[in-house]
Amino acid sequence: MTMPTKKDFLQPKHNGYYSISENVVSREIEGEIILVPLVSGMGNLEDELYTLNESGKAIWKRLDGKRDLQTIAVELAAEYNAPPGEIEEDVLGLARELLERGMLVEVQKD
Repeated sequence: MTMPTKKDFLQPKHNGYYSISENVVSREIEGEIILVPLVSGMGNLEDELYTLNESGKAIWKRLDGKRDLQTIAVELAAEYNAPPGEIEEDVLGLARELLERGMLVEVQKD
């Protein structure tokens, strides 16, 4: 039996609300979003920078803690006229990766 790791517990919820961690800043430079970790250990290497592709950029801009992931996926599917299931996979995939790296935090809604 293998012991669960931290990653096993960091699964984003469809109805979860998430916002950007205070431990990362983002800047848009020449149309690309660059993510800069402010603390070490957020990525695979120290002082690592991250860039987002177009779909990642659209998701990132909506991670404001005011909409759940499912709502974000529905909005993007409508905006890009794309299959909702495919968009939802992208949203959950990016959210999972950002959670694992400590760049995204869950917001508790009352």
